[in-house]
Amino acid sequence: MEALSRLLSKAVLKGLVKGFSVESPTGTAIGVSHLLYANDTLVFCDANAEQVGFLHCVLLCFKAVSGLRINLSKSRLIPVGEVERLPVVAVILGCKVATLPMTYLGLLLGATFKATGVWDRVVERVQRCLAGWKQQYLSKGGMLTLIKSVLSSIPTYFMSLHVILASVVARLQKLQRDFLWGDGGEDFKYHLVDWRRICQPKEVGGLGVRSVVQFNRALLGKWLWRFVRERDRLWRRVVASKFGVVAGD
Repeated sequence: MEALSRLLSKAVLKGLVKGFSVESPTGTAIGVSHLLYANDTLVFCDANAEQVGFLHCVLLCFKAVSGLRINLSKSRLIPVGEVERLPVVAVILGCKVATLPMTYLGLLLGATFKATGVWDRVVERVQRCLAGWKQQYLSKGGMLTLIKSVLSSIPTYFMSLHVILASVVARLQKLQRDFLWGDGGEDFKYHLVDWRRICQPKEVGGLGVRSVVQFNRALLGKWLWRFVRERDRLWRRVVASKFGVVAGD
């Protein structure tokens, strides 16, 4: 991957492939041509036949020097906005075309974080867990343990990146409340204690269930801490370039 990254960087330096640039209010810009994550490589270029042809040549060069063949049948060409002659560009690269929004690493790329549909899969995972548990006999202590260790952890990945919607919070809390007080059955039963009291620490009389809203704030607050500490990281430089930072931040 280091060799591929160097080939792509040299192609950008020669002007053969052009990524996207993030301009700052001061006029400076940061260019991003490709990103590497685990087994995936994301390459950004203009939607024209010339640049896509050069990108295909870079991949062929990588194959020649490394002996590794890139499986373009598993790759996807993802247009951003309106792209003319998209089928022609896809044929040059030799891969299939995907559209936004699409699922990548468990998240919907290209979807607004304010859309409730982004959170549907989180709620569905909670419901699937509850459907299996309702077939078993569980004590109140067992139900409480499952809520703390499983149900509260399912939305962690999404909440570490997005502000959770109030409607989604209400749905998740209702599922947890009904499971705790319903004894695993379908019949309605009265909730004996206010949910806010249950979410308080045990030291003050609560049961220590994690508050969805407060947990979401803590996860997002970690990005502020990383923004201050990780000054040389690419994501931090992109955010600082796009939105600007106050001197000393």
